[in-house]
Amino acid sequence: ISTSGIAGPNGGSIEKPVGLVWIAIALPTKTIVKKFQFGDNRERTIQMTVSSALNYLRYELETT
Repeated sequence: ISTSGIAGPNGGSIEKPVGLVWIAIALPTKTIVKKFQFGDNRERTIQMTVSSALNYLRYELETT
């Protein structure tokens, strides 16, 4: 599992705005990458990234 993005409050651009996050999960048979936009609140972006990554991993493990 991997995450990458811009939590802010600085560092964003038009192409990569603050709150943009990518989550990737590598499983034995596939690799999945998802894009999220969590807004411009740094703490919320961090919390949502962790929560989304773990929930997404749990879902993939349960359905694979």
